Amino acid sequence: MRRTAVAAVAAVLLASLTACANDAASTSHSGAAPAGQSVDGPKVKIMVGGLDKVIYLPAMLTQRLGYFAEAGVNVELMSEPAGVNATTALLAGDVQGAVGFYDHTIDLQAKGKSVESVVQFSQAPGEVEVVSSKQADAVKSGADFKGKKLGVTSLGSSTDFLTKYLAVKNGVPVSEFSPIAVGAGQTFIAALQQGSIDAGMTTDPTVANILAKDLGKVLYDMRTPEGSRAALGGLYPSSSLYMNTDWVEKNKDTTQKLANAFVKTLKWMSTHSPEEIAAKMPADYGQGGADQYAAAIKATLPMFTTDGVMPAGGPKTVLAVLAAFHPDVQGKESSIDLAKTYTTEFVSKAAAG
Repeated sequence: MRRTAVAAVAAVLLASLTACANDAASTSHSGAAPAGQSVDGPKVKIMVGGLDKVIYLPAMLTQRLGYFAEAGVNVELMSEPAGVNATTALLAGDVQGAVGFYDHTIDLQAKGKSVESVVQFSQAPGEVEVVSSKQADAVKSGADFKGKKLGVTSLGSSTDFLTKYLAVKNGVPVSEFSPIAVGAGQTFIAALQQGSIDAGMTTDPTVANILAKDLGKVLYDMRTPEGSRAALGGLYPSSSLYMNTDWVEKNKDTTQKLANAFVKTLKWMSTHSPEEIAAKMPADYGQGGADQYAAAIKATLPMFTTDGVMPAGGPKTVLAVLAAFHPDVQGKESSIDLAKTYTTEFVSKAAAG
């Protein structure tokens, strides 16, 4: 009954916080983004788990650079506040691709679904566990999660997965803390300010806003490969373009066009400054101003690959993390075929081209 009550309170809280966020100057950028240049080519809808999140920056940047059009594909970018919602849209057939965390491909295979990462944007989660300034003395590691209210974007999301792993790794069963769905951006910040959560996992530019306002402190920083290894035991491939395997097999030419565009963007990012990258993005993505937004991009840039290739050993780390707590994966590790959760076929051709 206690869990039911907590879930009900969380639902009401999220609804009210979302309403507040919609009234504020900043938004969660839900819905569809403005269409890019129209070309004579296939049309593809891609759902992104938060277009304004720095971890998913390559999606909008590719459109802003004109690389989708250059590759000969018409892409409509759509946005949901959490990666798990992007996955739902993909499985429902509402979109042809999703930009979210790679770990969903393993989770889905355990449930009998065949989805694969086609372009691997990152080699680290890009996530940060922040603790409220008021709780900083009480929460100094995952071992202190017991009895706490921990914010995640949504239940079943990658932030939920990682939070549970950090708890279990530090000796706290998932039954001994309360995950609270608070979204990202202003809804997350409001929950932290109001004491609705004691700590939570989020990304830039939300992290930069929290630190600038002295609302919280960093507990785990997984924006770099080093941070990923320290917190999770290895590289943790996260943000990616993933698609239904059956669709990829039937639409290889279109998939190649998408890979060509995204790989070109990743290369462009590796040779340009955070300020130059920020200047290409929509102005309202930098809620704290241009300088703060550029700093947020700088802090997160180390997570990205330069070629879209899955990092060696990364899938094994993700499987180990999920197997530590996820009921659908525990005990099934030997039956999970990691080779079917990603492909390098298209990014290899993109690099060669």
